Amino acid sequence: MAATDGNVPARLRLPPPPPCCVPALSSGASVVAIDNKIEQAMDLVKSHLMYAVREEVEVLKEQIKELIEKNSQLEQENTLLKTLASPEQLAQFQAQLQTGSPPSSQTQGTTQQPAQPASQGSGPSA
Repeated sequence: MAATDGNVPARLRLPPPPPCCVPALSSGASVVAIDNKIEQAMDLVKSHLMYAVREEVEVLKEQIKELIEKNSQLEQENTLLKTLASPEQLAQFQAQLQTGSPPSSQTQGTTQQPAQPASQGSGPSA
């Protein structure tokens, strides 16, 4: 029994029971320390989230810029095609839009034919 009573490492791992005020003071200090660590962790999470949001905003701004440019190009192309199309082609296209049917390949080919000679004609003369 003396060997087990002299087993000091087991007692060293436990806090000494008599001073009851010491654990209360240290628990108050540990609560403050824990609160500080939680606040630091929340600040770190906040900064990481803000960084990720800023990166995403930059990506989205670039995509918006590209889409605006593409939209402008398509509007110019649409205007050009409207000017090169005959009134019959435009009427046929409007009718297809109202019925919801897709344009036929013949209509598309006919619409594109005036645009091709115009671009080919302007190439050699330049």
